[in-house]
Amino acid sequence: MSAAIETRGLSRRFGARLAVEDLSMTVPERAVYGFLGRNGAGKTTTLKMILGLIRPNAGAVRVNGIDVARDRIGAARQVGALLEAHGFYGNLTGRENLGLTATLLGLRKAEIDRVLEVVEMSADADRKVGGYSLGMRQRLGLARAMLGAPPILVLDEPTNGLDPDGIADMRRFLRSLSERTGATVLLSSHLLGEIEQTATHVGVVNDGRLVLEGELARLKADLAPELIVRTGDDTRALSLLLAHGRSPVAAEAGLTVALRPGEDPDQAAAAITRQLVESGASVFAIGPRERSLEDIYRRVAGFRSSLAEAA
Repeated sequence: MSAAIETRGLSRRFGARLAVEDLSMTVPERAVYGFLGRNGAGKTTTLKMILGLIRPNAGAVRVNGIDVARDRIGAARQVGALLEAHGFYGNLTGRENLGLTATLLGLRKAEIDRVLEVVEMSADADRKVGGYSLGMRQRLGLARAMLGAPPILVLDEPTNGLDPDGIADMRRFLRSLSERTGATVLLSSHLLGEIEQTATHVGVVNDGRLVLEGELARLKADLAPELIVRTGDDTRALSLLLAHGRSPVAAEAGLTVALRPGEDPDQAAAAITRQLVESGASVFAIGPRERSLEDIYRRVAGFRSSLAEAA
């Protein structure tokens, strides 16, 4: 699969502060790439360099094979972007706001209708934007980013400030966006849960450096399998499992037991159940623990727990 966005050795300094350092990332075509990091980690600075809004101090960016430094306009034509500042006119309708951008891009009126339908805003298009909710403004911003059907969409914190209903609505929309439009989506967030439920690929930035990147399903599969064991007395069960050479960890859902390299999960579950029952412990349930993006984070050096808490 070829790359829609590729950065190599990207660095940016603001005075004495190094905001992005030697960052190399690859966003595959048609992926929904979750660009994850705490606030201040360097996500927005990286996106602005990809969009050609600020120049890197070192490194290079290629968008659909176009070097941004050599052909900023050509690269910009490949990308639709939603950044934090929407810049809509509140006294104009949603349709009229999109019309201003469409006119600048030389697009036909039918293109406005198309993007309004994609973001499910056709029914509200003729209302003034001043009366829109934040979620409606976010979707209108997405519609504007999609004008002209750019092959790449760059979205910076699209769920920021939304209420729970707005977040669920935006999450549902983003999950299907690549499939519905054929676009590659680069999505930044500081929320683990949002990325996990939306992205196909993930890149983790911490203190300006990319510390992890890959296909989310494969990253989860690479983690050692674990079982969750629920018993009538977890404290006693923990001691019994330790005596049998296991390394259980108490968790809210029960005891977490990591399997040994190459160990079959079904055989391990049967053995653990037998050991506990023969020792007089009651086993209520035992089964595989679904691995999460937070588990992946815990393997990353320098991971800050505030990210997991934000999820």
